[in-house]
Amino acid sequence: MEKDKNSIRKMTETAIFAAIIILMAFTPIGYLRVGFLSITFLPIPVAIGAIAVGPAAGAILGAVFGMTSFLQCFGMDAFGTALFAVNPIYMFIVCVLPRVLCGLIPGLIFRAFPKEKRNVFTYALSSFSCAALNTILFVSLLILCFYGSGSLSVLGDTVIDIILYLVTANALIEAAVCMVVGVAVSKSLLPMIEKRF
Repeated sequence: MEKDKNSIRKMTETAIFAAIIILMAFTPIGYLRVGFLSITFLPIPVAIGAIAVGPAAGAILGAVFGMTSFLQCFGMDAFGTALFAVNPIYMFIVCVLPRVLCGLIPGLIFRAFPKEKRNVFTYALSSFSCAALNTILFVSLLILCFYGSGSLSVLGDTVIDIILYLVTANALIEAAVCMVVGVAVSKSLLPMIEKRF
């Protein structure tokens, strides 16, 4: 009975975070677009969910983030739409797989610390890793899948040029905001959840 109650609670909490991600993804709250670059704040609810609910929830929330990113390729994001036209399967993998991992891994990092040893650093590391992994894995897969096709030539002639174009101030802003907000919210939220259940 207790196990069922716990499962329902986790499903409900995951659904709430998923709804927040969807809301952010399709309103100006989720993305700040500057030319081909996008600053996304969607790793924030993914990180908070991974910390507060667990790694499995983080993976699910990452998948929701990835699916909303993939849907942007249907005319909502010029760069994504162009790459989708080249290879939709690769684009699906590029959009979804890194986001699943950027939800799963921070949850595992946080759970690796015993409860009595969790402090601000633990929350900060887990939150920061969500945004950092999102950037590193997304850019890596993007280059792996599309560099050979010449589709990324608009961003630069070499792999280094493309990385320098994609990983600029936007990555630092995403990581910093995710870390600060992730720490503030999850550090307040997790004790409330654990106390209630």
